[in-house]
Amino acid sequence: MTTLHTKKRVLILSEGFGAGHTQAAYALAVSLEKRCPTIETLVLELGSFLHPTLAPWVFQAYKKTLTTSPKLYGRLYRSQYKKSLNRLTQLALHRIFYAQTAAIIQDWSPQAIVCTHPFPSVVVSRLKRAGLEIPLCTVITDYDVHGTWVSREVNKYMVSTACVKSKLLGRGIADTQVEITGIPVHPSFREAHDKANIRQQFQLAAMPTVLVMGGGWGLIGGDSLSEHLVAWRDRIQFIFCLGNNQKALAKLAMDTRYQHPNIHLLGFTQEIDKLMEVSDLLVTKPGGMTCSEGLAKSIPMLFYDPIPGQEEENVHYFTQQGLGERIRSAATIASWLTMLASRYTDVEAKRISNFHRRMKEPHIDCSDVILQVMG
Repeated sequence: MTTLHTKKRVLILSEGFGAGHTQAAYALAVSLEKRCPTIETLVLELGSFLHPTLAPWVFQAYKKTLTTSPKLYGRLYRSQYKKSLNRLTQLALHRIFYAQTAAIIQDWSPQAIVCTHPFPSVVVSRLKRAGLEIPLCTVITDYDVHGTWVSREVNKYMVSTACVKSKLLGRGIADTQVEITGIPVHPSFREAHDKANIRQQFQLAAMPTVLVMGGGWGLIGGDSLSEHLVAWRDRIQFIFCLGNNQKALAKLAMDTRYQHPNIHLLGFTQEIDKLMEVSDLLVTKPGGMTCSEGLAKSIPMLFYDPIPGQEEENVHYFTQQGLGERIRSAATIASWLTMLASRYTDVEAKRISNFHRRMKEPHIDCSDVILQVMG
């Protein structure tokens, strides 16, 4: 850690339960440092940083619950929806993280702390109750607000929509504590890229293109979804992004149906912004970060396999706003791919409409909120 004191410091805390929380943290760090060169940021996944041996086991158990028992997860999510973390969980977080987190804060001496996951927000809130005077900002990284996010010690909440703000106000949070900022995405998602250069970089053809994403875990739906998509491979180009799921990537690579010049299989990449730029339709799990990146690129979205709870709320918001559609049957896929293959201008018009809708939505930038809090 640097010992320079000429810069103001912002400590950004996340957790590794899915990639979106940490992506939001790094996006915010880049935006802050770009906007204000006198700002220095430090991003930590708190559990992984403090307990590097234990954390992977916890995250794997969480992933297994989501993939094998999504209905159970949904019931737990809804049963605790309006509640803060119970005392036992708060005590566990206190014992596991409290002293070490306090030491990190004392050592790094930030002028503000930002949390993009509820667990570190709970830990820092408890430190504030014990006397910590550093401003705490919490970024809610979905289009809904679960009770675990809520704490009166948070100085500023940054939320995705007016609806999320309204839910916080309904839970006793003051209006002055909440700013509608949208979920932070990397600045590159708000920049235009040269499509010809992107196609050359990824060896893509200039033809209707669908980007298929499974999040950081690379969960590309069931076999039926992929089969319905690749049946169109002679007329439409497909880019499958499987994140860190090397097993799924290897499985598709060995399948002869995917060994086609119009099908491109990718693992983890930090250039999703470019792939969204050159694609015409995004087929994805409805994680808060992916949806926000798609929104920034104004790309029409089709959603599959939402996790009961926050991802269902994400789908509800985007479909209600006319920015995406949930895949409920093969007919949904066929309708969009027919339009893409035969009426390409209709898809282009949809993207232009999404862009104008996004530009009309007023919101404050997350970086501005944090800078205001720091004074």
